Amino acid sequence: MKIYPIPTGNFKLDGGAMFGVVPKSLWQRTNPADSNNMCSWTMRCMLIEKGDRLMLIDNGMGEKQSEKFFSYYYLHGDDSLENSLRINGFHPDDITDVFLTHLHFDHCGGGIKWNKDRTKYEPTFKNANYWSNKKHWKWATEPNDREKASFLKENILPMQEFGQLKFVEEEDFDWFEIFYADGHTDAQMIPIVDYQDKKLAFVADLLPSAGHIPLPYVMGYDTRPLLTLEDRKKFYARAIKEDFYLFMEHDADNEIITLQDTEKGARLKDSFGFEEIFG
Repeated sequence: MKIYPIPTGNFKLDGGAMFGVVPKSLWQRTNPADSNNMCSWTMRCMLIEKGDRLMLIDNGMGEKQSEKFFSYYYLHGDDSLENSLRINGFHPDDITDVFLTHLHFDHCGGGIKWNKDRTKYEPTFKNANYWSNKKHWKWATEPNDREKASFLKENILPMQEFGQLKFVEEEDFDWFEIFYADGHTDAQMIPIVDYQDKKLAFVADLLPSAGHIPLPYVMGYDTRPLLTLEDRKKFYARAIKEDFYLFMEHDADNEIITLQDTEKGARLKDSFGFEEIFG
């Protein structure tokens, strides 16, 4: 098995929305905002090569939305999905599996694209199965009013229309364990991979950044913040006990972090570049 980080671009979100009830005077210490109160985030996906299968975990925001849509998110930086795959020696047609932690647009938008003349959509990964789970698929395709703007039908429904949608219940994944989290959205999937004699967890939106480690630091986007607290408590307990390395999807400054237990609860232990640990 070999794992590659796949950066797909950077964007900005309102700091208040990202930290919920936590005052700016506290969160700006770790995540400073610009003059518009926007903080920078990244979309760092993960590619797992195992035998003849090549699995991409999440795929970023994609490029098919309108200019107006993208203007809300201040896309910046030089990274893109296809370029990051190319740098690592791969093409989208090589991908056999796309594992989606959840179906918010910044996690699954890159899986569907316009055709050449922009008349219809087509899969970015034409040879891949797209993996979700039955509970989350129902949640995303019958969205509540609060999350509706994050579940874009053009990102989601084509997977099924193209016959490429699969549910994890249909396969016994021996690649990794899945930790299910319900606070951010329903049935978010956190893969925990045994890699190089270490446990590597792709934490997605369970933990958006190192600045979110304290339990009350829950995003305003989370549908059920009290469940997020419980999800994190369970996850943190295992992460500390079993020495997890956490692969950060959205933290622009920290690729890999570890946690430690303190008198104040779980806190940051160390931060690493991916190559420092798994190079």
